[in-house]
Formats: sequence, structure tokens, C-alpha cells
Amino acid sequence: MGAVTSTVAARFAFFPPSPPSYGVEQPSPPPPPPPPAAAAAPAAGAAAVEPEGEGKEKVKGGGDGSRVVELTGVPRRGNVEARRLRTKRGTEVVAMHVRQAGAKLTLLYSHGNAADLGQMYELFVELSSHLNVNLMGYDYSGYGQSSGKPSEQNTYADIEAVYRCLIETYGASEDNIILYGQSVGSGPTLDLASRLTRLRAVVLHSPILSGLRVMYPVKHTYWFDIYKNIDKIPLVRCPVLVIHGTADEVVDCSHGRALWELAKVKYEPLWIKGGNHCNLELYPEYIRHLKKFVGAIEKSPPPPPIDESTESSGPSDRAPAEPECTAEVSRKSTDCRDKTRPSVDHRHSTDRREKPRGSTDRRDKSRKSVDHPDKPRASVDQSDRPRKSIDRFGGMMKSVRLCNIDCFKVTATSGS
Repeated sequence: MGAVTSTVAARFAFFPPSPPSYGVEQPSPPPPPPPPAAAAAPAAGAAAVEPEGEGKEKVKGGGDGSRVVELTGVPRRGNVEARRLRTKRGTEVVAMHVRQAGAKLTLLYSHGNAADLGQMYELFVELSSHLNVNLMGYDYSGYGQSSGKPSEQNTYADIEAVYRCLIETYGASEDNIILYGQSVGSGPTLDLASRLTRLRAVVLHSPILSGLRVMYPVKHTYWFDIYKNIDKIPLVRCPVLVIHGTADEVVDCSHGRALWELAKVKYEPLWIKGGNHCNLELYPEYIRHLKKFVGAIEKSPPPPPIDESTESSGPSDRAPAEPECTAEVSRKSTDCRDKTRPSVDHRHSTDRREKPRGSTDRRDKSRKSVDHPDKPRASVDQSDRPRKSIDRFGGMMKSVRLCNIDCFKVTATSGS
């Protein structure tokens, strides 16, 4: 059965960039300190004292067994540190930590498909600066310069290793960490979030209900499905923000809306009108809403400790604390407050790119979009589309390709 699951995962989900957009090398050892100008000769019979650091290479390792490396092919910055982390499944993943002076929260970012750290580097630096958070991003096994092969279980081990590094090496605490999952990254994000009891918050960016539901209109969760987010999000105790484009032709916006409805602690979602799967960062409302969310989380009290004597593997019966500004919007969606919860069963293949999203079958199911139900979806590659101002978020974002539009396209059964 495991082999079938791995095959489904490989065909539906994983498209690591080839070749990787960056390289990794060992850091150069620091130069030895200069000899003292006038060193006094040791007294007779006294042992010579070796100057600190002389003759020894400084090894920058973490308490988690990680080791520092340098990324090549990307700009070098003093507040960015890269590490190789060993996972419990035996692979080594490359992660980068962006330090922001005075930051109280840390964002653990799981990127989308067909991307690696080299492509996400500038975005991570910009997000850290604009949100005033420390940020940790990483490449899944088989992506970038990480070893191994991509698989669902490997991504779960990957994010655990990165989380452990944040705790043991960078001194972060669970109640000051926000998990951020984009597209496929929503899988490992929700898997880890469902098992942490004091996590501060979760952000889901163009998330999926499950791997199979992106491809086919299945009505039930099957054992061979991957990233069963639909079953895991009810176990998440902390506030959840969902961001999704209404013109997403890769992962329909109904995935994000259904996950938001299933969240126990809802934060005001962001449905970006006209946004597709790969360009949400270019809309001013993206960074504006994200900053508002992070600010609300920072002002809200950390989740209270849970009594281990009554704790079980399932979700706590106690209602989690909500961020302050959640009450201001009454935790409502601006698009689907009065609608019934979107069905998770009517998905169609994403290969039908030419078909408008506002299809009649969805309107017949009382799921008429409030945004623009009769407007055909824009092309995923709408490069000539006029952009709103993105000066606050860096003009370089125009040239960053964050994911592949075919990241969920079913590959041919023959060949590689």
C-alpha cells in the first residue's frame, strides 16, 4: 500500500526545480587571530597557553546536530544563515534562517511546488523585513540541495527537523512560532500544526484539501490520498489565516474556503479577487493583510499550557484564545458568510484550463461566488496584466517565479 501512496504522491505533487537554482559550500574557516604584539615569555616550567581559537577551526553547529553552510548563487547577507539538518528519515535538508532585529515571532515557511530556496530567497528576506519576524525556510528532501527523494512522509520529517532546529539552535519557543504553508507546503504545515499544542498561529496560502481532491472530484478520503489536510485542520488549536486567489486555476479557491470553514479558530480570510496560484504576493492587500494578522497575533496572549494529565492525541476540549482583531470581524469571511460550507466533493481536473471557474454546476449547488461568478478565470500566466503598486514589497517580486503552474498536473504513466 505504501508503494501506491508514494506513486500517487510522485505523480500528483512533486516537481523539484532541475537544476537547483542555488548551490551549497562549506563556510571558510575564520582567520587565526593575530599574535599579541608583546607576548611575555612563560615562566620556567609553566605550560604554554594556546591563544583562543588558534590552531582550531571554529565549527558552527547546533544543538540539533545541524551544521552551518553557505548558499551560493544568491546574495550574501549578514542576517541570513544556512544550515544542513538531518531528518529522522536519514535525509539532509537545507534550511535558511533570516534574523530580524527585535522580532518576537518566528515564521516557519513551507514553500510551494517547483521552487527551492534560491528562488524563495528574496521573498523570505522581504517577508522577514516587512512583517518584522524571524523567518526559517527550507527545501524538502529532493529539492534544491537537500538529499533524498520527495515524498509525503519525507516532507513531514523535513518540517520536524526544521522546527527542532528553531527550538534547539535559534532559541525559538513553540508559542512564538507561526507556521506558513504555501500550496503543497500546506501539507507538512498542517501535519505539524495538528500535533503541536501551543503553536501561536497558522497561515495557509493557496492550500489544498488533499492531493487527490485537486485532481479528481472524490467524495471520500481514500487511504492512498496524500496530504489529507481536510482531516487535520480540525485538530489545529491556534488561529488560522487562509489566503487564496479567486482566479486560481491550479488549486480552486473552494479548497481554501473549505479549510477556513473547518478551522476551529478562524481569522478573517483573504480572498484576493483575480489572484491566481502564483502571484498573490504581487497584490498590495497580501502583505497588508498579512501584517495585520501578524500584528494581531503578536498582541494576543500566547496559548495557555495544557494539562498533560488530561491531554490526549486528539484536540483539546478547551477553546483556544483568539487574536484581538478576530472579534472585530466576528471571524467572518467577506465572501462566504451566508453560504453553506463549500462542498469538497465536486472538484474537476485542473487540466481543463480553458473552462471558466464560474461553472453552472457549482452555482446549482448553492455555491455562487460573490466575487464575480460570471467572469471567466484569467490565465495563470497573465504576465501582461496590469499590476497594482508593489513598492512596499519590493519591485524584485515581479521577476521571482514562485511556483510552477503545472505543479499539480498528472504526469504520464509511462517514462520517468
